[in-house]
Amino acid sequence: MISTSEPLIVSATLPLTDFDSIPWVKLEQYVRKLQQRIYRAESLGHKRKVKSLQRLLMRSKASLLLSIRQVTQINKGKRTAVVDGYKVVSSKERTELFNKMYKYNIFMHNPSPTLRKYIPKGRDTKLRPLGIPTIVDRVYQNVVKLALEPQWEQRFESISYGFRPKRSTHDAVEIIFRKLNSRSKKKWVFEGDFRGCFNNLDHQHILKQIEDFPAKDIILKWLKAGFIDNNVFNMTESGTPQGGIISPVLANIALHGMEAELGVKYRFIKRKTGKIQNEIVDTKTVIRYADDFVILCETKKEANSMYEKLKPYLEKRGLELASEKTKVSHISEGFDFLGFNFRQYPVNKIKGQLWKMLIKPSEKSISKMTEKIRECFKRNQGSNVIKLIKDLNPIIRGYANYWNTVMSKNVFSKMDNYIWKRVKHFLKRLHPNKTWKWINAVYFHADIRGQSRNKWLLTSPDKKYQLIRMNWTSTIRHVPVTYKNSPFDRSLTKYYQSRDIKKFDKDNIALRQKLAKTQKYKCSLCQTSIVTTEGLEIHHKNPKFHGGTNEYRNLTLVHTSCHILWHKTFPAKDKVPNSKQAKAFSKMLRKKKTVRYL
Repeated sequence: MISTSEPLIVSATLPLTDFDSIPWVKLEQYVRKLQQRIYRAESLGHKRKVKSLQRLLMRSKASLLLSIRQVTQINKGKRTAVVDGYKVVSSKERTELFNKMYKYNIFMHNPSPTLRKYIPKGRDTKLRPLGIPTIVDRVYQNVVKLALEPQWEQRFESISYGFRPKRSTHDAVEIIFRKLNSRSKKKWVFEGDFRGCFNNLDHQHILKQIEDFPAKDIILKWLKAGFIDNNVFNMTESGTPQGGIISPVLANIALHGMEAELGVKYRFIKRKTGKIQNEIVDTKTVIRYADDFVILCETKKEANSMYEKLKPYLEKRGLELASEKTKVSHISEGFDFLGFNFRQYPVNKIKGQLWKMLIKPSEKSISKMTEKIRECFKRNQGSNVIKLIKDLNPIIRGYANYWNTVMSKNVFSKMDNYIWKRVKHFLKRLHPNKTWKWINAVYFHADIRGQSRNKWLLTSPDKKYQLIRMNWTSTIRHVPVTYKNSPFDRSLTKYYQSRDIKKFDKDNIALRQKLAKTQKYKCSLCQTSIVTTEGLEIHHKNPKFHGGTNEYRNLTLVHTSCHILWHKTFPAKDKVPNSKQAKAFSKMLRKKKTVRYL
């Protein structure tokens, strides 16, 4: 018998009337607790309890509401219409969708075929096929993912980093750096890539892996639903369609087991500090990110033997290696992985014995950024400077944050220099009849943020927008996630909270960082953590309608849902609420009942 803290649903409270008034933070906490219980039960081997908790979560109104919100408000493809032409873009439509779906049984759902789309695959002429499900299928896939992911997070190997919560490319990069240090005996690298991984995965193998999952039948239906390409229906006999929410999880489940197949073993040793740490016994190490992987070996013979050793693993999953991307190389030659180049350089050229491991952005990754910047200038040709700055800053900030964990200062300087040349060319074309002295006086000013002493920064005429520099980003070594640590482990809450704060500071601009630190990383309205998946907005304590300014002391970071509820309760045109009313609102948010949503 599974005991839960949720009260029974009162029929009189349904249907839902206002989608925006839902206490999202409360619902996320409820769903997260159920996921933690699934993870705990799986780690203890309580199979029946895992199934019962998964059924409870998939039938929960909370998971349905969160999934509708994820699919129709947060995901990038939220406005994409598919086979049925149905889109959900307004709050009213989301409310109607929930009122329709909460009456249905997810286990009786019959999926629709996906819509086949093609997108460019990098800079190549090849196209990547995507299978985009309908809105209802996407919502149900997210519900299933919420129940399936915590169970498999307990099973997954520690060397898997792609498409997993709280794991990133930087974790994989740092692990490779540690395994290929100058003292390591591992000098040979087997670079592997699966040919058409998502399109060729064997369905029977996936079903065998999830045979104990309550909703395995609907997963089979999704796999066999087929796709419509150019108004022609096609069957799917293998693969998981890229574009589906559940596809990355299913791909990870299918690819699970590489270490076991290669015979990699661990031993646990106790350090002087008292901590128990894992250590690889075998002479090889595997690091996998989705369908890309590397195997680090001590000898060339062992590295070449991986072709044969991987055959049983590949046959079970219906895969084969891409010959053009699979090779064996020495670490002194270097190799590219996840947009970085890994290589050992000789330190003492006379003796030729000392080597130093360096990681830099790969040439391919640099050329991708150069191409994006070139396209951005081309797209904004003839438009104003404000639009150019708004388009360029996310590109610069994104690549700088991705590269700042490795040796990239030289690359930053080169890219800043390239952007500077493009800016000069852009301004001369924008004002062909003006002198450079006039252009300089209008568009170049000192840093308005105080981050740099540079006085030659591209600035909008109103001095509200300014182009940032890559060189401002400092190099910070990334600390990888420890072994098999998972965010669904309740005992690691503080561990992941500290990691989330570091990631928040890295991914956000100075204004948000300063506000978050002042608030101790808590929403000023509901007093819960802001370092979650919940969207954030800047709230004016004294509204602009009543003379409020954009000064730091008048701004605060709040959850998007809390912000919406605040302005519904206290419209901006009304009188500003006093401290007593604000405290009452905050208390209401923290204690708001969620009976009808759980």
